[in-house]
Amino acid sequence: MYRSAAKRLPHFPSTCFNWRPHIPQTPARTINPPRFCTSATSDPLSGKNPNQFEPTSSSSSSSWAEEERARSHEKQSKRSRPNAHYEDEQTKVLNASLRHVIRLGWSEAAMFAGAREAGLSPSIVGSFPQKEAALVEFFMDECLQRLIDIIDSGEEVKDLVPSERIAKLVKIRLEMQAPYISKWPQALSIQALPSNVPTSFKQRVALVDEIWHAAGDESSDVDWYVKRSLLGSIYSLAELYMLTDNSPDFHDTWAFLNGRVKDAFDLKKTIQEVKYLAEAVGGGLGSSLEGFMERAFQK
Repeated sequence: MYRSAAKRLPHFPSTCFNWRPHIPQTPARTINPPRFCTSATSDPLSGKNPNQFEPTSSSSSSSWAEEERARSHEKQSKRSRPNAHYEDEQTKVLNASLRHVIRLGWSEAAMFAGAREAGLSPSIVGSFPQKEAALVEFFMDECLQRLIDIIDSGEEVKDLVPSERIAKLVKIRLEMQAPYISKWPQALSIQALPSNVPTSFKQRVALVDEIWHAAGDESSDVDWYVKRSLLGSIYSLAELYMLTDNSPDFHDTWAFLNGRVKDAFDLKKTIQEVKYLAEAVGGGLGSSLEGFMERAFQK
């Protein structure tokens, strides 16, 4: 969950998640004496009638049910627990595949090359349901984690005002894509596929939320959505601008980014400019964000 929104999550008692499979207790069994036995002679050694069987006690029945319940819970845990070793191999493949993206693109070919580099059979690529999308998602998650590490260290953004801090963090994040800039349009196309949109959207929301969190934002009302929608638009615009930027070290992109962040904090731009930024994220979001921003800037 996003760090700045986690405090608003409802609190659930810990007992809500301690699910245990319900196994009915087996009632005590009473075994009838054999039909062919007509004698009631007692056992000379035990002094008990051999035809009389004591029923199982309730305590032993309860103990048996507890053991069955624990055994069933253990089996369920094993089924739901992913194979850690197999996941490690997949991670190795994805990590190695990134080194082949510049030459082969965000493709199965890059993943095959990554598998061979990791010393694994290329057949492991078949274990990824969405293959190319898995590679892009892995890269996005890795970049987010690197950005979080930078934020937590505090070295890059200390002594900066919020607007400068946001511009700095967006620049750091976009610089992580610089080595793949020639292949990034392909990554954007993969992210735009209908089956990949939910994950892509969630990753971008997590990114802008981390940046706002680093800037000290603690809003919890409609401003939370407005700020993240606005920063998401700025990030997307700078990302697209970067694709066509031929200036040394993307100098023009950073100038464009700083200008947009300054405008966002200035709060003197027109509603039409805000609409333009919002529509850059996608036509489906434009109308919903427009209402938020109109209410925000009318205050």
